[in-house]
Amino acid sequence: MQTWFYVAAGGAIGACLRFGIAELMALLLGRHFPYGTLAVNVVGSFIMGVAYALISHGHIVEHPMKPLLMVGILGALTTFSSFALDTVVLAQHGAYLKALLNIALNLFLCLAMVVLGMQLVASRV
Repeated sequence: MQTWFYVAAGGAIGACLRFGIAELMALLLGRHFPYGTLAVNVVGSFIMGVAYALISHGHIVEHPMKPLLMVGILGALTTFSSFALDTVVLAQHGAYLKALLNIALNLFLCLAMVVLGMQLVASRV
């Protein structure tokens, strides 16, 4: 149950960070391009890479609060960081086809679902 609490608490922190960063980027650079989304994806992916490397190389031990950072904070900040890590780990393990499939499926299916969702609502309104 403690792990669930860490994930929930981290999720709240990550969601607030995402909103704050997006608003800051809009204030600084305007709303004509999704700079906020780009920023959280890039920053979150970097932090995910650093955390994964530190744990996997034994520089820090895997801690029970890992779900707070890796799933909670980074998951709410950007799921792109999880996608990026999963893809890189597949490639590092020589599963290049799976890595490419992960990229293609995430890109195609997510874009298709956005379009489908928009069309379903548009047809009902």
